[in-house]
Amino acid sequence: MPSKDAVLQWQGQNMVSSDGEKIGKIEEIYLDQESGEPEWALVNTGLFGSKSSFVPIANANDEGGDVRVAYSKSQVSDAPKVEADGELSQREEGELYRHYGMDYGEASQTTTTTGGGTVGDDVSGRETDDAMTRSEEELRVGTTERESGRARLRKYVVTENVTQTVPVKREEVRIEREPITDANADDAMDGPAISEEEHEVVLHEEEVVVDKRAVPKERVRMDKEVEVEQREVSEDLSKEQVEVLDAEGEPAEGRDGVRGTDEGANR
Repeated sequence: MPSKDAVLQWQGQNMVSSDGEKIGKIEEIYLDQESGEPEWALVNTGLFGSKSSFVPIANANDEGGDVRVAYSKSQVSDAPKVEADGELSQREEGELYRHYGMDYGEASQTTTTTGGGTVGDDVSGRETDDAMTRSEEELRVGTTERESGRARLRKYVVTENVTQTVPVKREEVRIEREPITDANADDAMDGPAISEEEHEVVLHEEEVVVDKRAVPKERVRMDKEVEVEQREVSEDLSKEQVEVLDAEGEPAEGRDGVRGTDEGANR
């Protein structure tokens, strides 16, 4: 097996079975409490990391970023359920040894602890120091442009009735009578004394003539202008808070020896 320092770096790498099938991601490396050597790997094996199993790493090897162990995926998945609380009791370790077909004598019964030093259940990542990260959501509001509608210019024809008054001229016959005088006697006496005759007068009148023509009146175009309005945005934000619990899981802050700090002062 590689050196202790090399094995501790396996945290976060994928573990594969003896036939190369992916088992899960290594969450923690557990050390033998007496010898200090790596002994177990805690591996997330369930869907979305919902289950963890302990796997012996005595004969494990790093193969191109994946850690190969001498067990099948089903054997790891069927391993006894052990609470990942940072230590393995003698009873728990014995059950695991028997499951994987390994001898476990009374002389070698020791508890094990994680190689990282600090134990925690922070799902944001593996533990690397003695602090946890407190995070909270912040509201970031911006704008994005989307199409809200379209407008078109359309020209169509309507018909309206227009009435105008037009002066129309026409000729009519008017009879004028004048007495015989020296001035018109010659014209009046020209011709037979008694006779029949006709005189024709042509009369004229105006008729209304209607003509239509298209006349440009105006130019019409579309333009856009921007209107700005204020809108309120309301959203629920989540933030993490940290509290101190005692061994029974009860809040311990404020008791003797336990002093709280501002939750937002340190991250």
